[in-house]
Amino acid sequence: MTWQGWLTLLVVCLTVAALARDFMSPAAAVLGADILLMVTGIITPAQAFAGFSNAAPITVAALFVLARAMEKTGAMQPVLTKVLGYGNGTRGSLLRLLTPVAGASAFLNNTPIVAMLAPQVADWAEKRGKSASLFLMPLSFATILGGVLTLIGTSTNLLVSGLMESQGMAPIGMFELTRIGLPVAVIGLLLIVVMTPIVLPERRTARQQFEEEAREFVCKATIAPRGPLDGQTVESAGLRGLQGVFLAEIEREGHVIAPVSPTTVLRGGDWLTFAGRVDTVRDLTNMRGLVPEHHEHSLSMNGGDHTFYEAVVSGASPIRGQTLKEVNFRSRYQAAVLAIHRAGQRVNAKLGSVRLAEGDTLLLLADAAFKNRWADRNDFLLIAHLGGHPPTRPKQALIASLVTLFIVVVAGSGLLPILHAALIGGIVLVALKVLSAAEARAAIDLDVLLVIAASFGIGAAIEGSGLAALLGQSMVQGLDRFGPQVVLLAVTLATVALTELITNNAAAALLFPIGIATAGAMGVDPRPFAIAIAVAASMSFLTPIGYQTNTMVYGLGGYRFGDYIRLGAPLTVISVIAIWIFVPLFWSF
Repeated sequence: MTWQGWLTLLVVCLTVAALARDFMSPAAAVLGADILLMVTGIITPAQAFAGFSNAAPITVAALFVLARAMEKTGAMQPVLTKVLGYGNGTRGSLLRLLTPVAGASAFLNNTPIVAMLAPQVADWAEKRGKSASLFLMPLSFATILGGVLTLIGTSTNLLVSGLMESQGMAPIGMFELTRIGLPVAVIGLLLIVVMTPIVLPERRTARQQFEEEAREFVCKATIAPRGPLDGQTVESAGLRGLQGVFLAEIEREGHVIAPVSPTTVLRGGDWLTFAGRVDTVRDLTNMRGLVPEHHEHSLSMNGGDHTFYEAVVSGASPIRGQTLKEVNFRSRYQAAVLAIHRAGQRVNAKLGSVRLAEGDTLLLLADAAFKNRWADRNDFLLIAHLGGHPPTRPKQALIASLVTLFIVVVAGSGLLPILHAALIGGIVLVALKVLSAAEARAAIDLDVLLVIAASFGIGAAIEGSGLAALLGQSMVQGLDRFGPQVVLLAVTLATVALTELITNNAAAALLFPIGIATAGAMGVDPRPFAIAIAVAASMSFLTPIGYQTNTMVYGLGGYRFGDYIRLGAPLTVISVIAIWIFVPLFWSF
């Protein structure tokens, strides 16, 4: 192998390591690798940036806008109310829930579907005395299975389709993947329905723990009239730097002030609610002019000027790896963190000193506009309101649904390419004011687009340097005597393993040129290998961090890390076997 091949291998290994260890965001890692390969002369600038002129990232951007419109208008909420409103059997409820969810995921991005439905599913379960943990992980898995039903089900399908076009192959048809996606989805959903009550333990959700254990970290005190604190601001009174507790809200003559600003002036008779460990309120008892109450208290979940939220920290969040104090969380987000939940447990430590990790669920007290401010940012994967859900917008929901139908029908029938149909749909949504231009722009996940676009350059380097041919020949040696179907199984297993370590788009981009080279070394049609990689790259069921929707429900469901293996392992095995059997059946070698 030439020096170009060895250098490409080194860059790919470093990229995988950076993604697996979370040294940097996926976009930074993949784009950085693309630029490094260009600077070293392994690929030309045209090859490095070919993905930015490809239809795949632009199509994905337009579909992000469509998914945001469906989420904003609550188009799926009436469906959810109907499917969950009957009966109490766990398996029956799962079947009614997961079937339409998988169907919707075939045409919409998975992330907004889970963001829209997960809080409502959790509320429904708790009101009926069921554990939300029996429904939230299956909800995530169902969106993954549904994503392989059509070309637009996931961004990975569009990425692989674009890579196929760049190789001179025909792109993936709108419903071409349905031939493999449908049996995989049906078998997978049935397995989830049967296995969930057996293998998934009933966990307490973050909100349940918050409500049940509130007395452990909520206490109240009143400002003594004409005392030394009467008339002072919160900051000048020394109530901003307390050890182990912080001021969450002020109640004044029936009116609640929350979150509390450092410049808020205290008045005699004010009731102050502090959040933290009650065994660390020594500062409160020693403060002149502040009279602590020793009765158990809880925070009202229905305050007129404040609202409680669950917010899940995303892998790309700027606050990941930092403490609340370091990021000045209250000033930055105008919200107070009441508790942090990680791996199914509340973190019992001084909140300001806890380093936030991907998947952490923060229980927040904020104003009613908090979700609108941060819903389209990458700081949080999910923001769920604890006091109910906004009403649907029937007229706008109808428009969003009709636009979705238009894209599916027009692209599926071949009247227009998927790129054209998706862009027209996005323009219509903005023109009819279902979304504002700012909302449409904010709905686009730039990190995902950068990963997709930069992946084309890395793929060109893997192929052009001879690395793909070498790895393809190595994979064929020793397996070719068993036939192409066994080699296809090896490529599928490699894709599934890699997608648990890095993003599904990056896994597909790295394995695609190797799969094509493997097919070339065996002298068979490369299309079955490309299809297998597209489907396998989305089959991420083993960890809470392998796929965004898995991370979103991690804290909400109170799951432990190992819970994903309980249900995910048999689902992964079944999915791999289905790919191995059905891909050669529908796409001959």
